[in-house]
Amino acid sequence: MRHIRLIFAAVLLAALGISTQVNATHLRAGEIIVKRVNCSGLAFDITIIVYTDSKTGNAKFGSGELRFGDENDPDEFFRLPNEIPNNTHLFYNEDGTTRSETFNEDLGLDVSKVAFTIRHTYGSTGKFTISYVESNRNDGVLNIENGNSIDTPFYIETEINIDSFLGCNNTPVLLIPPIDRACPNVAFYHNPGAYDPDGDSIAFELVIPKKDVGAEVANYISPADQSFYENFNAGNETGDGPPDFKIDPITGEIEWNAPGKIGEYNIAFIVKEYRFKNGEWIQLGFVTRDMQIIVEDCDNERPELIIPEDICVEAGEVLNETIFGIDPDGDNVKIEAFSQILEDQGAVVTPDPAVFQSSVPQAQMQFTWNTECLDVRDQPYTVVFKITDNPPMGPKLVSFASWNITVVGPQPALNTVAQDGQGIRLNWDKYLCQNAEIIQIWRRVDSNPYDPDECETGIRENAGYSLIQVLSPDATTYRDTNLAAAAKYCYRILAIFPAIPGGESIISDELCFEFVPAEEPVITHVSVEATDRNNGEIIVAWREPFELGNLQFPLDYKIHRAEGFSGGSFTEVGTVTSALTDSIGFLDAGLDTENKAYHYKISVVDPTGTGGDEIFSAEASSVRLLPTPQFGQIRLDWNAFVPWSNTIALPPGSRHQIYRGDNGQSQDEFILLAEVDVTQFGFSYIDSVNLDDSKIYCYRIQTKGTYGNPAIKSPQLNFSQIVCAQPSDSIPPCAPIVTIQGSSCEDFLNTSTCDFNDYKNNISWTTEFVGSCQDDIKEYEVYYAPTTDAEFTRIAAVTDTTYLHDNLQSFKGCYKVRAIDRSGNESEFSNVFCVDNCPYYELPNIFTPDNGDNCNNVFSAYSNRSTVGEDGSGGCGGVDISKCARFVKSVSFIVYNRWGKEVYNYVGKKSGEQDIYIDWDGTSNNGSELAAGVYYYVAEVNFDVVDPSNAMQKIKGWIHLLR
Repeated sequence: MRHIRLIFAAVLLAALGISTQVNATHLRAGEIIVKRVNCSGLAFDITIIVYTDSKTGNAKFGSGELRFGDENDPDEFFRLPNEIPNNTHLFYNEDGTTRSETFNEDLGLDVSKVAFTIRHTYGSTGKFTISYVESNRNDGVLNIENGNSIDTPFYIETEINIDSFLGCNNTPVLLIPPIDRACPNVAFYHNPGAYDPDGDSIAFELVIPKKDVGAEVANYISPADQSFYENFNAGNETGDGPPDFKIDPITGEIEWNAPGKIGEYNIAFIVKEYRFKNGEWIQLGFVTRDMQIIVEDCDNERPELIIPEDICVEAGEVLNETIFGIDPDGDNVKIEAFSQILEDQGAVVTPDPAVFQSSVPQAQMQFTWNTECLDVRDQPYTVVFKITDNPPMGPKLVSFASWNITVVGPQPALNTVAQDGQGIRLNWDKYLCQNAEIIQIWRRVDSNPYDPDECETGIRENAGYSLIQVLSPDATTYRDTNLAAAAKYCYRILAIFPAIPGGESIISDELCFEFVPAEEPVITHVSVEATDRNNGEIIVAWREPFELGNLQFPLDYKIHRAEGFSGGSFTEVGTVTSALTDSIGFLDAGLDTENKAYHYKISVVDPTGTGGDEIFSAEASSVRLLPTPQFGQIRLDWNAFVPWSNTIALPPGSRHQIYRGDNGQSQDEFILLAEVDVTQFGFSYIDSVNLDDSKIYCYRIQTKGTYGNPAIKSPQLNFSQIVCAQPSDSIPPCAPIVTIQGSSCEDFLNTSTCDFNDYKNNISWTTEFVGSCQDDIKEYEVYYAPTTDAEFTRIAAVTDTTYLHDNLQSFKGCYKVRAIDRSGNESEFSNVFCVDNCPYYELPNIFTPDNGDNCNNVFSAYSNRSTVGEDGSGGCGGVDISKCARFVKSVSFIVYNRWGKEVYNYVGKKSGEQDIYIDWDGTSNNGSELAAGVYYYVAEVNFDVVDPSNAMQKIKGWIHLLR
């Protein structure tokens, strides 16, 4: 393991004016903070901060070992001072020089702070645990080794995760020192004042202090252990219950209610950091803080803080607030503030530095922050306030309070929405915050004129808007051309800030355009009339164009259908001739409405167009309902892809209807179960009304939609298919049976070019529903392993019974599939089906170096390289693609003369400096030219195949070397 040993360096100590007397170290507390130097590199500044017991003289720090965690590197020892003076921060520069700074903090009697910073560059990405261990903790810690803590090593560690996918990262920073004082029988509070400089989310967790990597200190007990109390069951502050010791996982506030025995106690906790990436929270790393609490005899009550409520401000606003402090004993108090925004973002407090002031009637601190665009981020900023009293005798007591400030992007100003040819043009003011990453354009059919709540950012969930475009932050206009006829379109714009540290703006006001010109039919309904696997029916309805142009009545309408919600190939399924009307219908029968969704479009023929040009309506799909059985209930989710809005902003139009019936009942016998306000709850409903776990229930949904155009009848009512489900379903589906489509190796070798690299596997499977398994599959999970002895990992979850695994490095790999039903029940895995590469390697039996014809000059494996001909060597003839070397990882090649003596050897790898083709020029190992004649060779070829046990093959043969 690569590490640095901090040991004595007399010359450097003399230069710093440090005594060279060696004493045992006495470490009370500490942590390691890591800062990335440059996001494009792998260098980090690593700072060890420790707090020492200084009652025996100078703080002694530096005789321990710093480990960087890059375990693949050899050990390195770097000479550094093993004594750093009290309250000194020593920086070790990359060139070996040092500089120092002095701390000026009031840490109380017998406590000093010492820090050391060094820069380290990692050789690769990955997770690394940086740790520091030193021989001695300070003596007399009651809850470690029964008070014999001086013989226990002090150990702290920090984990970093260098990952380009996760982005640049720095560890959390802790602003409030880890030494605090408490009184017996008085509740103790402490807050570390932690923040993440990248704006990541942080969480806190108590752990047991350690004495080395993976080794907890011996005989550790909680500070609230009953051995520290005379009356444990009345050990809390109010005397009505046992003591408690805990940490708030969100704020990091530590509460010990209440200390018992006088003395020193050590605790440890980790600050974990999380980043939201691709829809999930990923832990980046953590910082471990080892902390000490000193309990001293006193007669004192805690001071108290009065702080503002948590607040949200738009970037550019000035925040002015007053913080008040009081003390029950009337002692003077000091109010301090700790926060990232006070460190480097321009917020200020007065007085600064903090001073003790009268608490009668109350002490005050003034907080001011002129926020700006660079302050916008997803997570709130936390300001931790600390109030300390100053009694005439005994230890000072403290209290903490946390204030959260969220800075959001200001509201964009959308100015106009107007027709622009066949499109709609939006114009807005250039966005105030140019550090925003993108501007989003959101659109819906019909108006939803909601006003965002104070500091509500982003688009409101279930408001019915869809994201239609993303633009640069300096954009001020956009033309929308993907429009459906006769619809009323309404728009809002939103600013999104970079993912690190994140943040959004308040959504703009809504502006609408009425109405898009309609020269084509306007589709209005796609409603499932009958649910069946073979005889399902869907009613499709539309109205005539608003602007007829040269169209003449009666009109011939064609109905086109495709499977799924969108895309696919359309089939003409019918024709309707109709005079002028605002409602025309067609019944499409013989469908599988039980298992499939369908989408439609309507066309009319323009008699003025050449060849009878068709004018098409927008596309609209049927409503698809999905049930998910759960314990004692059934969840229903539904969806449709339509040109109208199924989210009508105002009731009662916003309410979709849920119909329920028993298994076997006709849809006419279903009863209305509930009405769902989709603007509040989205297209989802949970049925828990009088359900019997042994029964199957069936459902049908009626949606309500609108174009926002009073000339089109509204609401538009459309039904889903009927689905059935059983609550508390525990029966898994049947295991699938996997097959893989592909050509034989013979076909591949004879038809694929030598440099073929378009590797993909088309996997398909079937499921037979026999026995007790049920036909209620929601999705299939596809698992893949690159070789027969590798572990399987999930690569996809699909609803179809086929999956195309593409962008592969080769064909080889094994697959298995399992089915998941709507209750989350998992089937057994399918059979394992493996695909192999088509390895090939052939060597010629003759070559003619230096005969002047530039043909067969070197002995090489067959290939299509420019230096190699048909017979594998030289630059002559064509290429026989069936003989090309394929799927070869490495080659070991040895040539013997006819007396069995080795005369030449070669080792080549696919990605190495020497490749797999050999290209032997007929010289010996020492570079001398070999005589013409017959030679014997042995080649060991390592192929890239799915079964590693079959990878190595040996090829033997004779070579005729002609000169």
